[in-house]
Amino acid sequence: MNTQEQLQQWNELAQQFRVDSIRATTAAGSGHPTSSMSPADLMAVLLSKYLQYDFENPDNPNNDRFILSKGHAAPLLYAMYKVAGVITDEELLSLRKFGSRLEGHPTPILPWVDVATGSLGQGLPIGVGVALAGKYLDQLPYNVWVLLGDSEIAEGSVWEAFDHASHYSLDNLIAIIDVNRLGQRGQTELGWNTKAYANRARAFGWQAIEIDGHNLIEIDQAYSAALSINDRPTVIIARTKKGKGVAALEDLGGWHGKALKPEQEKQAIAELGGERHITIQVDKPEYQGQPAFTGEAQPLQLPTYEKGTNVATRRAYGDALKALGAARLDVIALDAEVSNSTYAEDFAEAYPERYFEMYIAEQQMVAAAVGLQVRQYKPFASSFAAFLTRAYDFVRMAAISRANIKLVGSHAGVSIGQDGASQMALEDLAIFRAVWSSTVLYPSDANQTAKLVAQMSDRNGIIYLRTTRESTPVLYESDEEFPIGSSKVIRSSDGDQATVIGAGITLHEALKAYKRLKNEGITVRVIDAYSVKPIDVQTLHQAACDTNGNLVVVEDHWIEGGLGAAVLDAFTGYSSAQTYNGPQLRLIKLAVRNMPSSGTPEELLHAAKIDADAIVEAVKLQIRQPVRGSV
Repeated sequence: MNTQEQLQQWNELAQQFRVDSIRATTAAGSGHPTSSMSPADLMAVLLSKYLQYDFENPDNPNNDRFILSKGHAAPLLYAMYKVAGVITDEELLSLRKFGSRLEGHPTPILPWVDVATGSLGQGLPIGVGVALAGKYLDQLPYNVWVLLGDSEIAEGSVWEAFDHASHYSLDNLIAIIDVNRLGQRGQTELGWNTKAYANRARAFGWQAIEIDGHNLIEIDQAYSAALSINDRPTVIIARTKKGKGVAALEDLGGWHGKALKPEQEKQAIAELGGERHITIQVDKPEYQGQPAFTGEAQPLQLPTYEKGTNVATRRAYGDALKALGAARLDVIALDAEVSNSTYAEDFAEAYPERYFEMYIAEQQMVAAAVGLQVRQYKPFASSFAAFLTRAYDFVRMAAISRANIKLVGSHAGVSIGQDGASQMALEDLAIFRAVWSSTVLYPSDANQTAKLVAQMSDRNGIIYLRTTRESTPVLYESDEEFPIGSSKVIRSSDGDQATVIGAGITLHEALKAYKRLKNEGITVRVIDAYSVKPIDVQTLHQAACDTNGNLVVVEDHWIEGGLGAAVLDAFTGYSSAQTYNGPQLRLIKLAVRNMPSSGTPEELLHAAKIDADAIVEAVKLQIRQPVRGSV
């Protein structure tokens, strides 16, 4: 194909993308046609010449990866899939309809979509994670292409990505910014000032190329230049026009997120040269290598701890992660510059080639974990639990991506002591419980922590492990098992008058309360609810039946949404097999209610009324109350 023929093909493909974006959104009655039209030329050249992707085998490890960070331009992505021959025109027109794979923003329900996008500012940070996998782990020559909108460049997470991509010299990462000037409500912060974008990118150490995003020759040259660089990432800053090609739409405000009406659609399609149904054979990757797993896996030998000794669960996490790293070459660790506190530093020292320091950039850390799992790695990302809240939108979107990531939050609750409220995670259990299909774990001792870390590696979804700063007594023998979704009844008798449910630090307070109550002739059942989600419904129901419905839940967390809420949810009868039919439930929730301050852990637990004193008082209050029927 000569140059003129090539230019003609690119032009026809771009026009087809524009027409199909209009057709699909008009059929849907909603969507973003104009946002899909501005980068059409950019995508025509990419798809037909530069992207190396085997659409018949999306899991091919040699495939380039393409991430549509501006997820609202999904109609363009689906139009590209039509050109690639993997969806039909009929399916294209099912956009946004109930039951269709073509959702309003792309999700991995489609096999060619690696991650869900739509919350802006996430595609490039995730692309950093995929590029890290390609350069340092897979060691394969694929490229990661990310299409961004200019509005999302205002997101701080984008600049975390610019920073980390440069730090790790990710020359396999190519960002394309569609600078179409118009956001949702008007002009973007920088408008068409492509020089400002370029200066900022260069300040972060990127190669920056400014082009006319509708000039096919400039686009071709920019992609070629991006592939020739071998020491840094590249950003192509393309000046475009929103709604390009249709006079009634082009560079005009008020059209963001609006579909054309049928009569407008007909005129726009005619102006673009009519419908086309071109398909092309996208180039498959020439190189057919396999990921470079280095080293030799050893049998898993988890650390063990002597019962009765004092060990912090955060210490046990670091030990267990290191052991898991020896047994699993696909386990990767990331941390946000607190690895000497989370003890991820042990893994980093043992396996530096599988450890990525994310510095104090929690959004980038979670995004990198999502990117790494795209390539089937098992990422464990750790920080102080309080600071993971910065990345919550990335966690939420990771669930939509059906991502498999493991997050570990240390220094949780008032029990961290003198550092004060700014460092105390008191909402983390609620936050992670609210994530779709998540798992939330809160171990109480070191042996339990090690066993749970081992289970996390192969469990799907968003897995959150809460660890404790303080050293606490080892309660269990090293051969004890702790299945996720279960719990441990660690004190019980036939004469139990109430059940005390704790996890982590509060379980130890519950055991202190148990001794004091027993000395006063009051016996209680004590449950270690280490699996907060899924909660052990059967054990909780049995305990309620055996102890006259008297339950006391004690947690180092705000009263809303944590362990107490999880226990209550176990009694909502959400399935016929788990309907509660015991005595009337009388539950007392002991949790943090007032803003804590600095102090010793003991002082703060007492002030929050979640220590042994508070548990003793709550149990006595319960058993003095008369039982009133059953539910």
